[in-house]
Amino acid sequence: MGNSNPSCVGQTGITLRHLGLVDYETTWRAMRSFTHGRDSNTPDELWLLEHPPVFTLGQAGRLEHLKSPRDIPVVRTDRGGQVTYHGPGQLVLYVLLDLNRWRLGVRRLVEILENSVIALVSEAGIRANGKKGAPGVYVEGRKLAALGLRVRRGCCYHGLSLNVNMDLAPFGWIDPCGYPGLGVTQLRDLGVPWDMEKVGSLLVRHFLTELKKRCPRSVCSSWL
Repeated sequence: MGNSNPSCVGQTGITLRHLGLVDYETTWRAMRSFTHGRDSNTPDELWLLEHPPVFTLGQAGRLEHLKSPRDIPVVRTDRGGQVTYHGPGQLVLYVLLDLNRWRLGVRRLVEILENSVIALVSEAGIRANGKKGAPGVYVEGRKLAALGLRVRRGCCYHGLSLNVNMDLAPFGWIDPCGYPGLGVTQLRDLGVPWDMEKVGSLLVRHFLTELKKRCPRSVCSSWL
């Protein structure tokens, strides 16, 4: 994508792109194009960004979970999961990885993404957790981060969204992730004053740490 300011993350061979505030559908098309066009030699990429206000319906999404979308666009997408909201002040990390290269399954990747957020907020003294059967990261039962992935020919795209400092009101107009009454939270409301740049840097660092922990030693010695 244009204006992406790409950089290589350490010795990983992974390209990190800071995309800023970008349209959801444009980004989705770019992810699909990248994934459809890649081969076994294509470097993996991480995209850090924000989206303008948009509701997205995953493959399991049902319209009845959109209680009152108002004037916010609704996009039916190809990621897993149900309905969620994206907006400014929410950090999105898209992971475009060759899972065969890392010898990872989807479940293991979900654990890596969840543990990355859990480790990040622990630096601020906050205890967070995952939840069996309901991917994401929660603090005292309220959802802080949502996950959704798509895998094509062993390569994944989409990723996670982490609420940092945003207007949470639109979450009240849906059943977040298909769960009526599910509460949501964000770093600001948890007393964490970090800006988007710091959160992005920490999230990428913890993601790479978790990736290294969970991939086979022979793979990590080659790629990390």
